[in-house]
Amino acid sequence: MSVKPVPAGYHTVTPWIISRDTVRLIDFMKRAFGAEELACLAGEDGSIEHAEVRIGDSVVMLFDARPEWPPTPGFLRLYVEDADAVHRQAIEAGGTSVTEVTHLFFGDRVGRVRDPLGNLYWIQTRVEDVSPREMERRLGDPEFTKAMNDVQGADFFPDRTATATER
Repeated sequence: MSVKPVPAGYHTVTPWIISRDTVRLIDFMKRAFGAEELACLAGEDGSIEHAEVRIGDSVVMLFDARPEWPPTPGFLRLYVEDADAVHRQAIEAGGTSVTEVTHLFFGDRVGRVRDPLGNLYWIQTRVEDVSPREMERRLGDPEFTKAMNDVQGADFFPDRTATATER
């Protein structure tokens, strides 16, 4: 039997989230997104050296940051059956709505949530298939332009305001 280069249950790309409190983050992910904890290994000092959760069909790996490391928030897109329901569930689990769920020009309903540790999630559901021609037309529609600007804003860090050069 040959060894598979990509293990069963994983995809070509597996995101890592480096956290200040991985145990708390896993709890949030369970409550917000129905994550299943696959592994959580603590070091001698009690910090989490390796953890994995499965959300839907994808694995997300996590571990605790070293104290001297700068913050490194994760940015994840989650395709779900019902973006509105999952957005509400993430808020109920302790997240903060950054962008309410809205219909975007390319056919998805999208909302953003920041978890209690500063990671950002784009929660999306495809609601229509849109042709390239229709997408181009919609890019000129003020309603779709405003919605797109809202979900591209950088005002998701709670402790700072974006400077003019960052916008």
